[in-house]
Amino acid sequence: MSESSLKHKAKAPTELNFALIMCSTSRFADLKAGKTVKDPSSDLVVEALKRSGKRLVSRVLIADEKKMISEAVRDALKNRDVNTIIVCGGTGIAPKDVTIEAIGPILEKTLPGFGELFRRLSYDSIGSPAIMSRAIAGVVEGKAIFCIPGSSDAVKLCLDKLILPETGHILKHARENS
Repeated sequence: MSESSLKHKAKAPTELNFALIMCSTSRFADLKAGKTVKDPSSDLVVEALKRSGKRLVSRVLIADEKKMISEAVRDALKNRDVNTIIVCGGTGIAPKDVTIEAIGPILEKTLPGFGELFRRLSYDSIGSPAIMSRAIAGVVEGKAIFCIPGSSDAVKLCLDKLILPETGHILKHARENS
């Protein structure tokens, strides 16, 4: 890592408070029907945050619908305790995958490198199907937003290799005055 990056990271915030938004139409339907919902990917996020000393401020399960996603993200942005939002699921190419369409217009600045690195790391793990991921990240109102796939392997990879190591650094720069 460059000397400049090390200096920036040393000055980055360490108190990271997350909102987790899980997008799954089938799990949301089960929840609405009063069924017990198993959500291993969300559980992985919770465990990774706890293990790294980060705080989970809110956790919601919603359908993969543009309006619900936009509203959930806007609610998380209004929460003063939240500085990082993870939107998990709905990043594929199926017609029902609309997370990117919901979040893209909200982002003030995008972080193309997040998606590029995620797909590169995914390629190392799963091969050419990695090209179908549309994972993105960016910042809004000084907060970081990550839109990641809903598979457990993708969640683990995103958190361990990209989100947890860089979020403080991202927030430092997102909050700088011009």
